[in-house]
Amino acid sequence: MDIRLNTSELKEKARELRAGQRVLLSGVAYTSRDAAHKRICEMLDRGEEPPYPLEGAAIYYAGPTPAPEGLAIGSCGPTTSGRMDPYAPRLLDLGLACMIGKGKRSAEVCQAIQRNGAVYLCAVGGAGALAARCITEAQVIAFEDLGCESIKRLVLKDFPLIVAIDCAGGNILM
Repeated sequence: MDIRLNTSELKEKARELRAGQRVLLSGVAYTSRDAAHKRICEMLDRGEEPPYPLEGAAIYYAGPTPAPEGLAIGSCGPTTSGRMDPYAPRLLDLGLACMIGKGKRSAEVCQAIQRNGAVYLCAVGGAGALAARCITEAQVIAFEDLGCESIKRLVLKDFPLIVAIDCAGGNILM
């Protein structure tokens, strides 16, 4: 059975999710990949606020293509999450509730997920065109010079995901 969640509930509900469960996620998520993560951490190092509030946020590791006629966004499949592992523990410690991507995570990220009551959700790789149909709005909010890797504010509607790593130590990727 699918669990329907809104991103605004993730901080509270993440503690109840368990590895292997299916989730239909709706609400706001932000795209961020490695170049954006590096810049966000540089901003934090300078004492600046990140481009979006980290507390309770959901990050989708994706670099979507431009929107074709009639859609909010182009192909929007997950990228390999391990590339964000050097940055993820810090962001989790600052309140990040959820990461969406594909692939295994480092031991440090798994520990930070547990420590912070967060969750890692996996999207199906190779299905970016189908994933785009679950995105109703997309707006560039930072680092426009990064092109497809700019940070975008997405509005999701019943985005299909699998709980890959939960805060109780469950991990379907091991």
